[in-house]
Amino acid sequence: PVRGRAVGDSDCIFCKIINREIPSDIVYEDDDVLVFPDINPVAPVHLLIITRKHIPSLSVMDEEDTPLIGKMAKIANRLAREKGLDSGYRVTINSGPDGGQLVPHLHMHLLGGRKLRWEN
Repeated sequence: PVRGRAVGDSDCIFCKIINREIPSDIVYEDDDVLVFPDINPVAPVHLLIITRKHIPSLSVMDEEDTPLIGKMAKIANRLAREKGLDSGYRVTINSGPDGGQLVPHLHMHLLGGRKLRWEN
């Protein structure tokens, strides 16, 4: 079920996914977040946990939005258990171009299903 439209940028690909303008395999959604598989996965499990509200990045997040990060982490933990990632997983938030953020919309990556290592 569609819970609501994105609050934000009409040109943002993630807002378009939230608004069902671009199809995606929605794994989880509630009034604050939406979860779907990354289109370019780097691990057997690679989910994106995005805020329904358009927040360009972690670095510009308002203080009132701080609880969203905790909620996103809680959802990541729940999905990791559901996906059988008992031996471990990684949760990351990239912020800004030099931090590896490709889409300017706050999102968290849940990675697992293989032994992960740091690339650099």
